[in-house]
Amino acid sequence: MPKIRRSLNKSTKIILNYVLGGALFTWLTFAIIRQIRHQDNLPAAWVHIQEIVADRGWVLLLMVIGMMLVNWGIEARKWQILVRPLEEVPFRRAFGAILTGVSVSVSTPNRIGEYGGRMLYLSNASKLKSIAATIVGSFSQIIATLLFGLAGSIFYIYRFDVEGLPAVGPGFREKLTLALLIGVCVTVLFLYFRLRWVVSLVDRVKWLRKVKVFIMVIVRYSPSELRTLLYLSAIRYIVFTAQYLILLYALGVAFVWWEGFFMISVIYLVMAAIPTVAIAEIGLRGSVSLHFLGLLSANAAGILAATVAIWLINLVLPAAIGAVLLLGVKIFRDK
Repeated sequence: MPKIRRSLNKSTKIILNYVLGGALFTWLTFAIIRQIRHQDNLPAAWVHIQEIVADRGWVLLLMVIGMMLVNWGIEARKWQILVRPLEEVPFRRAFGAILTGVSVSVSTPNRIGEYGGRMLYLSNASKLKSIAATIVGSFSQIIATLLFGLAGSIFYIYRFDVEGLPAVGPGFREKLTLALLIGVCVTVLFLYFRLRWVVSLVDRVKWLRKVKVFIMVIVRYSPSELRTLLYLSAIRYIVFTAQYLILLYALGVAFVWWEGFFMISVIYLVMAAIPTVAIAEIGLRGSVSLHFLGLLSANAAGILAATVAIWLINLVLPAAIGAVLLLGVKIFRDK
């Protein structure tokens, strides 16, 4: 009788894996296609991309696509380190988990779906515990965004005023903004290297003690591992910012590269602070990019085209690959 029950359970899991995997693939594919079709700026930007890239060659475009693999490959290495206390995950499976996480996250607010997408690649015992691990990885990336964003904000405030005109010097409001940013950066860095405090706080709150077992993984990271995660986050930040700069250059947007780097850092900081759905954020991202990069170059068409291109390469393409990979994922794994 137990053998028959185990066989039935195994058969049920196989059926559910195929049914749910196929359903998720269909839903994600539909969501991606629907959102792409509803982007008003996409057709004009796509025509501009084809025209300019055709004139300048496809080498730079292929380089940016290759850098996309490096970008998400670094994130996969981070996730490997993060889930190591739970189980050993080969890099290939970690990379698949990252792409599937991107696919699931594109239609969820603030990309919270990536936690669910990644946990599908882990054993049942590690799934919920991996959420805390993934949050630590996101925390390290947020710190990189804040630090580079602070540097970009300093450049912006000392170069331009609120209306975008050349600044004669920062006023009280600008100085207050910088002070707040510095305060936030110092605070998050301090908390990042004091993750044990989170567990202590949860232990003191009675109704939170039930989730303590799922967040205990965060106390297993050594200071050297946390620094490694921070370094990888900074390298990843430089990679996807370099992608943006290369696309802007390919599309004829001319400015001094380091000024562009600082302005892009401000764009990423602003985007990180605005709640949005990743697959639907291209309109907002285009407006923010035009505001800040438009202070360095009058080529609005090139700026918008580069913004759409980086969105397609770094988000839509990985999401499409992740949706396909989802078909081969065992949603219900054996114990």
